[in-house]
Amino acid sequence: MKLLYSCLSRSWGGMEMFTITAVKLLLKRGINVKLLCYEQSSIHKEAQQANLEVITTTARSYFHPIEIAKLYALLHEEKFDLIHSQASKDLWLLTPALKLTRLKIPLFLTKQVGSYIVKKDFFHKFIYSSVTVAFAISEVIKRNLLDTCPLTEKQIILLHNGIDLTRFRPELIDREAVRKELGIKENDIVLGMTSRFSWGKGHEEFLLALAGLRKENPNVRGLIVGEASYGEQEYEQKIKSIANELKLDNIIYAGFHRDTDRMFSAMDIFVFPSHSEAFGIALVEAMAMGKPAVCSNSDGILDITVDGVTGFLFQKQSASDLESKLQTLIASPELQKTFAQNAITRGHQLFDIEKLTDYVLEIYKRFILI
Repeated sequence: MKLLYSCLSRSWGGMEMFTITAVKLLLKRGINVKLLCYEQSSIHKEAQQANLEVITTTARSYFHPIEIAKLYALLHEEKFDLIHSQASKDLWLLTPALKLTRLKIPLFLTKQVGSYIVKKDFFHKFIYSSVTVAFAISEVIKRNLLDTCPLTEKQIILLHNGIDLTRFRPELIDREAVRKELGIKENDIVLGMTSRFSWGKGHEEFLLALAGLRKENPNVRGLIVGEASYGEQEYEQKIKSIANELKLDNIIYAGFHRDTDRMFSAMDIFVFPSHSEAFGIALVEAMAMGKPAVCSNSDGILDITVDGVTGFLFQKQSASDLESKLQTLIASPELQKTFAQNAITRGHQLFDIEKLTDYVLEIYKRFILI
């Protein structure tokens, strides 16, 4: 089986990380996979470090005749059995090239991010006309696909993203050693979030909740893991300015970390305050690491967290509700333990990347044989 994966993005976040992971897992199973990405993008650099076979494009607009012609020639030469795109924007390059080749190559699309634009006009009907199957990573994305795209329900399959459960295991990490590295004291209660600095991720609510919690819990500390991605540096500075205005000297800015499993191990409670999240791979990782969570009651998060079982849900964008739910959890170590164990169990049941990869391969084979 020979596959072409595509992810035309210049950012570095959950979608891009998952693409690299998916390609590695397919290669592990003996599948021949090449990755189409923007030249010198973050995902291109990551792919190179992982020694993945990469095809680059410099297309900067939705319609780029020269790059379409290059892809047309490539498809004829490589004779891929199937193409799988991780971003709907890629279709503007893939569909015209496929139409020109007249090759009946199945085209799969994973919809990682929702859209507020209805795409049922003539041009979008053409762009989506080559899509064989669309994977929706959550129920909210499935509904969004039906509402905004020229696809039928039969074409859409719910497929959650997954994680490597052999890596995200709390017993593998020396928690105290990590906390010592970060300057965390023995009795500190660490509330952590992992996210790039991007508007809508909920950093503001996290800071406001921390400021309120300090009144009753002077040993509470915040741990923020992540950095600004492409074009987001101004927002990062804004968040740090808000922290200074709130006189929050109890925050650790850990920056970008590949070893997120170690960062999760240092936390007592994971906070996921995103305003709108298609899924939330960091939340799944935190669950696997046995972290009780407080999450916004938003979109794809509802596919992951079970309120009162694996964590608490709070009203999105409400710092006061976030603070209240965190205070309840901080006050009950027993509840933290119960949530933690339930989170591990749910993570293993639903989000094992190995099982999900096998399932995807079964679907690939079904359409390649047609």
